[in-house]
Amino acid sequence: MSETRATTPVRRRPRDRRQVIEAAAAVAFAERGYHRVAMQDVADEVGITAAALYRHFDNKYELFREVALDHVHRISAAAAAVDAGQGRSPAAAQEELEVLLDAVVGATLAMRSTGSIYRWESRCLRPEDRRVLAGEFAALRRRLAGPGAVLRPDLDPRTLDLAALAALSAVASVTTHRTAMPAARLGVLLREAAVRVLARTAGPAPADGPEEVEAPAPPRRRRDQLARAGIAMFARRGYHDVTIEEIAAAVGLTPSGVYRHFSGKSEILRAACERAAAALDAAAEDALRYTEPREALRLLATAYIGFAVDDRGLMEVYTADVGALDAEDQRRLRRLQRAHVDDWVELLGRVRPELDARERRFLVHAGFNVVADLSVALRHAPAADAKGWIEPVLEATLGV
Repeated sequence: MSETRATTPVRRRPRDRRQVIEAAAAVAFAERGYHRVAMQDVADEVGITAAALYRHFDNKYELFREVALDHVHRISAAAAAVDAGQGRSPAAAQEELEVLLDAVVGATLAMRSTGSIYRWESRCLRPEDRRVLAGEFAALRRRLAGPGAVLRPDLDPRTLDLAALAALSAVASVTTHRTAMPAARLGVLLREAAVRVLARTAGPAPADGPEEVEAPAPPRRRRDQLARAGIAMFARRGYHDVTIEEIAAAVGLTPSGVYRHFSGKSEILRAACERAAAALDAAAEDALRYTEPREALRLLATAYIGFAVDDRGLMEVYTADVGALDAEDQRRLRRLQRAHVDDWVELLGRVRPELDARERRFLVHAGFNVVADLSVALRHAPAADAKGWIEPVLEATLGV
C-alpha cells in the first residue's frame, strides 16, 4: 500500500500584484485622502502583510505618487491613441475633436471613482511631481488645441489653451460627485458640453494684470484674521499639512492665542465651510426671487463666478477639504452643498426643460468645475475681466 503525504500548497505571488496594490491604494486615497491612509490599510485591503507591500513601494508617498500620476498617464494614453488628423478642413477637425473627446471621456469614466486623487489630493505631491502632472495636462490641452485651432482660427494660442482647459474640466467633473447615469448617455452629454465650450469661447482671454500691491487692511478682529490665514494655507497646501503654529505665526500670535478664538484647526475649517455655504445660499435665494428663469440663472451664475474669483481660496477649501471634518459636520455640509446644487438644477430645468434632472445635475457639476479651474488659471488677471470672460464659458457648459 502506497503512502500518501499531505503537501502544503505553494503560494505564488500574482504577476499583477503591483497593479492590485495600486488599484486598492487608489480607492483608499480617493475615499479618505492621502493623510488618512496608512500603508497597513492598503496591505489589509490587498490581503498581504505590510512587509510584502514594502517590497513593491518604499513608502506611502512613492505609492501615492505612482497612483496620482498613473491617472493622468491613462488619460494621456487614450488621447495619444487617436490619430492626429492630417486634413485641415473644419469637417475633418470636428470629427477628430469628437473622437479625441470620446477617448478622454472614456478614460475618465473608467477611473471615475478614484479620479479625485489628481484633482484634490495632488496638492500632496512634491513640487517636482506637481510639475510632471502639470506638464502632462498641458500636453493634453495642446492635443485638443490641434483640431480646435482649425475650428476656431479666431482664437489666439493662450485663449485656445484656456478653452481646452475648460473643456477638459467639464469632462473631469464626473469625478467630483456620484450621480448615476448609463455610461453611453453620459459620454455623449460630456462630449457635447466640451464641444460647446470650445465652439463658444470668446477671445481674447483677459491678460494678467500688473502686480497688485495690497493696501493696508483696516484693523480686523483676531478671529477673522485667523480664519483668513487658515483658509489661505488650507487652499494652498491642504488642511492636513497646515499646523496651528503656522496659522498663529501668520497673524502674530502664539498657538495658545489661537485657542482663545477657536477650539482648534478643525473649527477654523468648519467656520470657513459654513461661511462659504451661507454665501452661496444667499446668492441662490436672491436669484430664485426672479420669475424669469433665464435672468434668474444668469444672476445665480454671476454670483457664483464672483465668489469663485474673489474668494478663490475659500471656494477651494469648501469643495476640497470637507472630508477633513468630523463625520457629523461632513454630513451637514454635504447636505448644504446638495441643496445648492438642487437650486441650480431647478433653475436649469426651467431654461432647458428638454433635459431630465440627472442630465441637468451633471451639467451643473460640470459648470462648477469649469468655474473653479478657470478662476485658478486667471488668478493674475483683473477680477472684473476674469469674471466677464468666465461667464459665457459657464453658459456654454450648461448649454444655455
